[in-house]
Order: sequence, then C-alpha cells, then structure tokens
Amino acid sequence: MRAGRAASITLTAQRDASGAARGYHVNVIPAAHALPDAERLGATALKDVVDLLPGTFYILDRKGRVLMWNHNLERVCEMMPEELATANAFEMLDVSDRAEFADKLRRMFDENIELEMEVDYVSRSGRVTPALLRGARIDCDGGQYLFGMGIDIAKRRAHERQLNLYKRALDAASNGVIIARNGSPDQPIEYVNPAFERITGYTADEVIGRDPRFMAAPGLDEDERRRMSQALHEQRSVHVVLRNLRKNGELFWNDLHITPVHDENGQVTHFVGILVDVTASKERADRLEHEVNHDSLTGLANRTLLWDRLDHALHLAQRHQTLVAAVLIDLDNFKTINDTFGHDAGDAVLKMVARRLQATVRDSDTVARMSGDEFVMVLVEQPSLRYTLRMVERVRRALVMPVAFGGSEIPVGASLGVAAFPHDGRTSADLVRAADMAMYRAKSTGGGLHFYSSEMRSASEARATLAGNMKSALDDDQLFLLFQPRMDARSGKVRGFEALLRWRHPEHGVMLPASFLAEAEESGQIVEIGNRVLDRACAFARELRDAGYTALPVAVNVSHREYSRPTFIAGIAERMSRYGLPPGTLEIEIPEADLIRNPGLARDLAAQLRDVGAMLSIDQFGRGISDLTFLQQLSVRQVKLSRVAVHNIADHGGGSLAKALIDIGRNLDITVVGEAVETEAQVEFLRTHGCDQLQGQWFSEPLSADAARHLLAQRQHMA
Repeated sequence: MRAGRAASITLTAQRDASGAARGYHVNVIPAAHALPDAERLGATALKDVVDLLPGTFYILDRKGRVLMWNHNLERVCEMMPEELATANAFEMLDVSDRAEFADKLRRMFDENIELEMEVDYVSRSGRVTPALLRGARIDCDGGQYLFGMGIDIAKRRAHERQLNLYKRALDAASNGVIIARNGSPDQPIEYVNPAFERITGYTADEVIGRDPRFMAAPGLDEDERRRMSQALHEQRSVHVVLRNLRKNGELFWNDLHITPVHDENGQVTHFVGILVDVTASKERADRLEHEVNHDSLTGLANRTLLWDRLDHALHLAQRHQTLVAAVLIDLDNFKTINDTFGHDAGDAVLKMVARRLQATVRDSDTVARMSGDEFVMVLVEQPSLRYTLRMVERVRRALVMPVAFGGSEIPVGASLGVAAFPHDGRTSADLVRAADMAMYRAKSTGGGLHFYSSEMRSASEARATLAGNMKSALDDDQLFLLFQPRMDARSGKVRGFEALLRWRHPEHGVMLPASFLAEAEESGQIVEIGNRVLDRACAFARELRDAGYTALPVAVNVSHREYSRPTFIAGIAERMSRYGLPPGTLEIEIPEADLIRNPGLARDLAAQLRDVGAMLSIDQFGRGISDLTFLQQLSVRQVKLSRVAVHNIADHGGGSLAKALIDIGRNLDITVVGEAVETEAQVEFLRTHGCDQLQGQWFSEPLSADAARHLLAQRQHMA
C-alpha cells in the first residue's frame, strides 16, 4: 500500500445553460510542503493568481459571457461578483468599441488569432477607463475560451494627447522648426514642421535623414557657420543669422536659434532649430541703410558714409603701414552745363561721371559724392605714389569723354586734387582738406591733376583765401539758412526748428559750415556771420507766427567768440523786440563742453538769456563731462544728445550712453532732444527710452523757409 500524502480537495459546481447545478468537479491538490517548488507553484489555483495581476483578467466564452474574472475587473466596471456572473463583456465596453470587439472575438475563436485592441471600459456610473486588451483562445475539455487581460492605458493616452497637442502647435507655428539627432557627424534631420517646408520649399520626405547643412549657400557667411559648428560641437545653444538656399535655388536670410535637448541622463540626444525667414526685413534694412548712406541721384556713398570709410581706411593703413590716397574731383563749368542744356542734362552728367568713377577703381575703394558736382575717391592699399598717379590719371582720362544727352554731346572736364596718408595728413579731415587744396590748385591752373604739396598750406595763402572768400560770401549774400524740423517723439508733430547755415559758393557749390566756420571763428568774421544768421532766424520765427504757428521756437548755434562779446545779450533783446518775438521763441544752442570750460560765463549767460526771453539749449550733451549740479544752476530747459551718443546706438551695448543721458534729462525735468537721427533703430531706441524730441535726416533734411512751412501745413494737420 502506497504511503499517504497530504492534499486538499476542492469541489467546483458544474452548471447547465440555465445555470442549474448538474454536478461537481473534484480537484485534488497535493499539500504544498510535499511538492518541489516548481510543482508547488504549478499547483497554485488560477483564482488565487489572477487577483494578483496588475490589470483586469477575464475568461469569456464565444458569446462574450464572463466565466471568470479578477477583482480589478469588478473595480473597473463597478459591478458585484453576482452581477459579473450574468454579465456579457460587450456591455462593459463603450458603444463605439463593441462592433470591432465582436469581430476580433469571432476571428480569435474561428481562426485562432490573438486578440489585441484598445477599448474604453464604461462603468455603471459612467466612468471611462481606457485599456489595452490582450487575449488568446484556450481549448479546455472540449470547449474553447478566451483567456485575456486588460492594461489601464489612461496615463499613456494622456501623454499621447499632450504629444499630439505639441505636434499640432509645431505644425501651426509660423516659424520653421527642425529637429536633428545628435551622435553622428551628419546629425540627420528627424522632423520638420510645415512652416519649414513653406520657407525652404522642401517637403519633410525630402529632408528627413539628411544633414541639415545641405541648404548652406556656398561661400557665404563662413564666420557664422564656423561659430554654429563650434557651438554644436560643444553642445550648447547658439544664435546665428546666415544665408541658405531654397529648393528653387533662391537665396534667403535665415535667423536661426539652435538649442540642445537633453535626456534623463543629461546627454544631448537632439538639437532643435527655430528658423525665421528674415529676408524681407533684411532687404528692407539694406534699402533703408542704402538710402541713408548713399546719394539719391548717383547711388554713390554720401558724405556720412565717406567719412566712415575714410576713417576705417586710415585705421587699417596705420596698422599695416600702407598708403591711402584721397582724390577730390570737381567738374569744370558744371553751372554752364545746367544753364545751357538744363538740369536734366546736369543730372545725366553727374550719373555718368559716377559710373565712370566706379568703373575705374577696385571694389575695396570708395567713391562718394560730396555735394553738387564734387566727388571724392578713397584709394586704399596704395603701394606707391607712382601707382596712385597711374590710377588717378586713368580716372582723369575717363572723365574727359563727352556725355551723350538728348542728341547732343556734352563736354565734360574735371579738376582733380590728390593727397596721401600719412604724408599729407594723418586724419580724415586733414587728408580731405589737403586734397581740396590740391584740387583748387589744379582748377586755378586750368584744370587737370595736381598732387598736394606742403607749400599750399602756408599761413599767408590760407588767410588771404579765407578773407577774400568770407568777404565775398557776406557782400554777395552767398550765405543762407536752412531749417531742420524737430519732431515730437510720440505725436510726430513739429516742435521747433534749428537754423543751419549754408554757403552757396560760386565755385564749390553749397558748402556746409564745417568747411569754413572754424576759419571764420579764428579770423573774427564769425561775428558778422552770426549777426546775419540771428537776423534771418528771427525773421523766420516771425513768419511762422504770422502763419499761425505761435509755439515753434527757432534754435541758432552760436560760438564762443559770439556769446562772449559784451553786446551779445543786448543784440538778442533788440532782435526779439524788432521782430515782435515773445519769450521762448528764440533758442540759443551752445555745446556743453564750451559752457563747462567757463562756468562763470555760462551762469551769467543763462541768467541774461532768461531775462530777455531767450532760452539756453545745451548742444552735444554727453560729449563733455556733465555736471548735474551745474546744469541745475543754469536752469536749462533743453539738452541735445551728442551725435556720438545717438550714432553709437547701433553698436552692441552702445545705447547705454544715450539711455543714461536721457535718464539724466528726465530726472532734472529737462527736455531731451536726439539729434542727427539717421536710422530706424535709433528712432525706436530713443522713443522707447523716453527721449522727448527727435531731429535728423531720418525725418527731414534741412529745408528752405518755404519748404518748412509746407511741411508744417502737412505734418501739423496730419498729426
């Protein structure tokens, strides 16, 4: 007889289709301690295991009836065991899932195909639980059953919704987005959004897997690309602006921000690039910059750009020990051309001369139109004066060819003066002045080409020339005023005018004060010139009042030699009385540095101007050493920012000086004027940081009195 073994016996009711008991099935399970581990685990009852499973467990028959389940299914469906015993699996699912579930259930039983699908459990209370169902057919004692499990995927669904939201946001973004994988030299593209496709012309299928650099424009923006490559190598963010090629070969400007993406271990797995097409704004800025820095008639560099280029050329020449030549060109008998053939013919001659000058020099050289029929060339990296002579002689020969216009041939000639750095001048102003002297020597000897020589600058010749020219300017009424409007930074209304002196020279054309006032101040003729300017400025202020503009002051620049004279204040009072000007109509502008050099005189002057109804305005504010206490003592009502402070706004961090000066003015309750405003960036910076008024070429060039009144009629009405 076999030795006895410990065991447990379970009876399971066997029921018919109606649920009535028809017998019992006996399960004999040996005692666990009597079996090896594998057999003991294998003998564990299925019912004891399924309740430990993390998801729902179920056994279904072909009709979907639930034959066995675990507690998780009871919890998800919110059903009691007796309810599940009579339940059908279809009733637990969302209506939209039932047809697909029925089809998959049928195929599983008929074709023995594994069941897998996502469904939404719907509980008795209406709570929805998304789940992934997995199951397979089990053949048991002649019957077929579905043994399956359901895993709660609510978190995964929420994550997918979030990812879909992010993707929709990327797809809707107006800027291009590109994601590239890190870890290989070519950093292949893994994703681009529709904006990228629109900007570049490439579809996602055409770029996925490619090196992002395939769009680079060959030979352009190499410094920016090297900087970008270095940043990617160092796995850090970078911002570059460079040119790429669209699919159709068109060049476009790309403002690109690249940011590394780290995984949970801190490793960079991808780079995300935000691409902005800034072609339109770049082209608009280039056009604007060209208009500001170039002559509108000829397209050549204007006076402002000339000085910048010449300063830069001299800086490099000093560093590299090379020569720079300045060539000043004045057309012969240009007034006769205008008088004989008309101003259209004169413009045609100027344009043709500009083209000929540009054709005779290298790309590194500069050709500028100074004013009227006067041109300047800056020839860099001259190996010798002999080389310069050959270049300039080629220019002279090109200029003497006649210009065809309207069926006629207009004869053209020119006088050329040449000066070389460092022999003839070590600054831009000295070099151009030397070239100007050489040009006048050429003109006085019948035209042609002349190099500067030191004897041209003898004191006696300079004084004689100055005295004669200044006397003629006064006697022949060659001096005249233009008026530059000063605009309200917020409303755009005209708040005043600055009187600017010009000299209509019979030979040189219209000359700016910088070319003659220094000499006039030295000789003393500045006093008579200043009186002429004050008379005409007061007359203009009277005209404005008569026209109904009663609150527009006119500013006049005065020199130390003028305001230090004992009769200066009396002259101001007499003019204001003669022209019937109320207090505040006339502004006297004096550079800050001049006032600081003589504080006692400055205080007396400020008080005396207030007494007679004129207003002191400090020019070039910030160029001197500002003393806030001193400004308060002067009771100044207005300051004008120095040109340096305004022009440095475009530089990186260069706007700090202008901002600081504006803050000083506002803290002292002083009106702050930004003058020499030439770019949109300067306008926006000054306006944003509280500058009260703006003045410069950006708004208006200096105007004649008639043009100024016309501007007022338009601007004040529009504003």
